[in-house]
Amino acid sequence: MKGYRISVIRHGRTAANDKGIYIGRTDYPLSDKGAAELAGKMDEFVYPNVARVYSSPLRRCMETAEILFPDVPVQTVDNLIEMDFGEFEGKSADELINREDFKEWLKGGVDCRPPQGESVKEIQLRIFRALREVIIDMMQEDLLHCAMITHGGIIANMLAGFGLPKIPAQELQCQPGEGFDIHITADLWQRSQAFEILGMTPYNS
Repeated sequence: MKGYRISVIRHGRTAANDKGIYIGRTDYPLSDKGAAELAGKMDEFVYPNVARVYSSPLRRCMETAEILFPDVPVQTVDNLIEMDFGEFEGKSADELINREDFKEWLKGGVDCRPPQGESVKEIQLRIFRALREVIIDMMQEDLLHCAMITHGGIIANMLAGFGLPKIPAQELQCQPGEGFDIHITADLWQRSQAFEILGMTPYNS
């Protein structure tokens, strides 16, 4: 049975990442350091040849796509946007550590949410819709290998929620400009809403 491969890659570094603050929907661009780091990784690693890039609409993802896949068409997928951190947006863990709602949120759980933010359950539903959109597009266009540029939290929840083997989200963290290759077949997706986790991407040169 025909399979479809997606290289799911985290966007490059922003000034907010360097400051250690939570950013979800705030539309930070890549920092100069982040853009240079991605360019360096292109020299160090081999990024896959892909037919299309599916990207979160936020600038840090679109700019990452332009650097890593300069000649590849980019298609935005709104549901690949980062989680909504609500009242925690723009704040660091040090600023929040004495808040009881922050302590509760750190304990995790599918229904746990930042005040006025998104729960894991809501994020998983969005991710499912994003995956369905991408998979249908790849199958209709017969695109066998594509890339997806999104956010660290989305990647961890995507692979933990839909990936096989089952791996906790905490163990699915990746560095900027890096991520995981996944393999999807129509049968496995339709039967189980699942895909196979193949390993890390990009590849050592």
